[in-house]
Amino acid sequence: MKNKFLSLGIAAALLFACEKDNTPDIVINDNSVTNNVSGGGGEPGETTVNLSGVYTENLTLDPEVNYIITGPVLMASGTTLNIPAGMTIKAEPVGVNAYIAIQQGAQINAVGTASDPIILTSNADSPSSGDWGGLVMCGRAPINSTPDGSEDTATSEIGNLSYGGNTPSDNSGNLQYLRIEYAGGAIDGNAELNGLSLYAVGSGTSIDFVQVYEGSDDGIEFFGGTVNVSHIVIVNAEDDSMDWTEGYTGTITDVYIQHGLAHDKAFECDGYNTDFSNEGGYFSAPNVTNLTVVSANDASEAIRLRAGTQGIFTNVVLNDFDEGFDLDGDTGDNPTGQGVLDGVLGVFDVTFNNVTTKLKNDTGFTFTEADFISGDGNGTGTDVSTWGTGWTVGIN
Repeated sequence: MKNKFLSLGIAAALLFACEKDNTPDIVINDNSVTNNVSGGGGEPGETTVNLSGVYTENLTLDPEVNYIITGPVLMASGTTLNIPAGMTIKAEPVGVNAYIAIQQGAQINAVGTASDPIILTSNADSPSSGDWGGLVMCGRAPINSTPDGSEDTATSEIGNLSYGGNTPSDNSGNLQYLRIEYAGGAIDGNAELNGLSLYAVGSGTSIDFVQVYEGSDDGIEFFGGTVNVSHIVIVNAEDDSMDWTEGYTGTITDVYIQHGLAHDKAFECDGYNTDFSNEGGYFSAPNVTNLTVVSANDASEAIRLRAGTQGIFTNVVLNDFDEGFDLDGDTGDNPTGQGVLDGVLGVFDVTFNNVTTKLKNDTGFTFTEADFISGDGNGTGTDVSTWGTGWTVGIN
């Protein structure tokens, strides 16, 4: 996940993603702010509006209209995208050429209910993972890819869209009872968008009751920031279900992850972006509370912690894995093991069901399983059957 770094004020209307090495910059030309309106796309008399382009004024969607995302939908600084409860917004199945981006200084207000969730999904007759891009939010909260306390911003390798700064309480809006389906469109097989990408999103943002379903890449990825998220469901992500990097320091509460046959880790956690450097001099250190992970098979690892990441996991249940926690690092710039010795990386109250190896230590530091794991057998995880009823899909 390489980044380029620019000063304040960059707001390019281009594509960006969870970057991976050796991928070229892809530029998607703005389709302008003009919406194409027709009478097709639904029942007789219904109106269909195609969404794409840069929006420099507030955009409030009408529940009586069918909306199709046909290209990048980019909300400019100072604007708000409002999506009423119960709406289903569909995207043309054109991979990364259709997505929603909330740029720095913009907001999204998508507040559904348990009985009337908001759904962002594919417009394909037979939808599948990677049909469209997903939802991306960019804020001004701190990242450790820039010097600590600076207003400098990072830019994504693919697209050059700014994120980061020195406003921990930055507010990018409100997501509640939102489901993102069939996202994660690929650029060239080496870089893909996530279901929900959170770039330096601040703690003033509210993210509660969100599901990512059948995504091609990661379910949710945090690129730094301080945002707190809760009541998260990720089902059948084909890459990692949840990632963090670049000094993310928020809280993650009540998470249910269910793997399909194609998947990578439940969590892949980096202390900083190893494709660049730790300019801020600190590491990711979120708190994860009430977590249940259900695997489709046991020939994989549940949670990988690396590149000096810190973090406390509390009340965890891991079902059917070859490895529970895999810690990677070294005694130099990636001191993951030091976090265990310092008490800032660990697990409290965890239950392993059909897990062959509870802890694998590849950090270069010496510590015992008891130094990392406390309360083995005491974890109860999250009660998704209570809070996930009515608005989620695909839970076994």
